[in-house]
Amino acid sequence: MALQCRTEQPADFSQVEKLIEAAFASETLSDQSEHLLVARLRRSSAFIPELSIVAVEDGKLVGHILLTKAHIESEGGRVETLALAPVSVHPDHQGQGIGSKLIGEAHARATDLGFTSVVLLGHAAYYPRFGYVPSVRYHIRFPFAVPAENCMVKELQAGALAEISGLVVYAPEFQMEH
Repeated sequence: MALQCRTEQPADFSQVEKLIEAAFASETLSDQSEHLLVARLRRSSAFIPELSIVAVEDGKLVGHILLTKAHIESEGGRVETLALAPVSVHPDHQGQGIGSKLIGEAHARATDLGFTSVVLLGHAAYYPRFGYVPSVRYHIRFPFAVPAENCMVKELQAGALAEISGLVVYAPEFQMEH
């Protein structure tokens, strides 16, 4: 029953999309289109195959996480970052630490690939345990009308955001309407 994290493969795409759909089916802060977002992002220039990760338990896909390229438009220019969206765990497997393992794996891989920060819109009570802080601490803004406590950032490299402020710019495939 050991949980394994591995890079998502094209053969997983259909299963992953069904998993994402199930994971967000009862999420009140969702428009239930996250699976469509992932499909669009896989075809985009923001997609990094090594940062699309699945969790497998007993041969069954039980979770998925995706980090894609984004940037922060600051006075000093464009600063590369990653966007975490979404992290999904099948409803039958939630509350077992699978999301935590996926986030840890994604952070480790992103750091190994040389990325220095991650941005996300997410639950204010969940993500701080992984080192995420409100983006307002860095004067980093998001292009959506959402509560400030849901706009978060994490430095993968200490000091990576110390001199950065500005607006997060997501891949066009996000086409988020909030």
